Amino acid sequence: METIVVTGGAGFIGSHVVDALLAAGKRVVVLDNFSTGKRANLARWTNHAALHIVVCDVAHGIFAALAPITRDHGPIARIVHLAAQVSVVHSVQNPLVDMSINYGGTLHVLEYARAQGVAKVAFASSAAVYGDVETMPVAEEAPCQPMSPYGIDKLASEFALDYYASVHGVATSALRFFNVYGPRQDPSSPYSGVISIFADRAKAGKPLTIFGDGSQTRDFVYVGDVVRALVAAIGDGNSRAIANVGTGGETSVLELARMIVELCGKRSKIEHAPARAGEILKSRARVDRLRDTFGIVAQTALVEGLRQTVL
Repeated sequence: METIVVTGGAGFIGSHVVDALLAAGKRVVVLDNFSTGKRANLARWTNHAALHIVVCDVAHGIFAALAPITRDHGPIARIVHLAAQVSVVHSVQNPLVDMSINYGGTLHVLEYARAQGVAKVAFASSAAVYGDVETMPVAEEAPCQPMSPYGIDKLASEFALDYYASVHGVATSALRFFNVYGPRQDPSSPYSGVISIFADRAKAGKPLTIFGDGSQTRDFVYVGDVVRALVAAIGDGNSRAIANVGTGGETSVLELARMIVELCGKRSKIEHAPARAGEILKSRARVDRLRDTFGIVAQTALVEGLRQTVL
């Protein structure tokens, strides 16, 4: 049975990846410090023989955490690296913490992969590496000018992946996530996405707050489509590949708020607050490379994904 590590596997995206891998008959090791991840996200697999949950802060290294697993079950075949500090706002306020977790954590994962001969590392990068790009849709060849420490550290991690691939022969792929949403996003978390926050408030009939005028746009991609991309990325033979993960569509935050209010059947007011520092104005992915390299096309329409998330 092939053993796959999922860092951040108790989190929003990570737990969906764990679902897919266990359903496919893989042995899965979750490394998570549970700062934002939840055991409840993995509850359906309680006592499953192929799931191993190890409390571990990836930013402090993973050799010791994985030693008992490899002793009992053999080497780690592949790693999906999702563990991260995911708030742009938090990174602006605490850049050194962001660097330690996001860039430092990636280096620890890559060093383990180099030393232990891991076949493939798939890394969760971000559209934040691009910054505020004028030409839409954003292609992978676009200049990267990140506007936050979060984006800087994700881009630095991509450079590290390329270094380990070219110098040490570690096969890697970086997937630049656009705005991921879906079930298990925690609306109470300061790191949560706008959809889960809006949905939580709309279901309670509370006002929805938009930072800025709401004209800023995002490419919202359903978590199920992201999981398909990650599973494809760790299972193929590509190395040093970088691909956007999005839908190729674009929705304004104001339009999104109105859709969620309508789906929830409430009459929540939409309010506005000052725009936040470091926030990009427009975002839409070009997704040709995701299709051509990994054979993945996002299949979930926004309204359908919102139904599965909100209702």
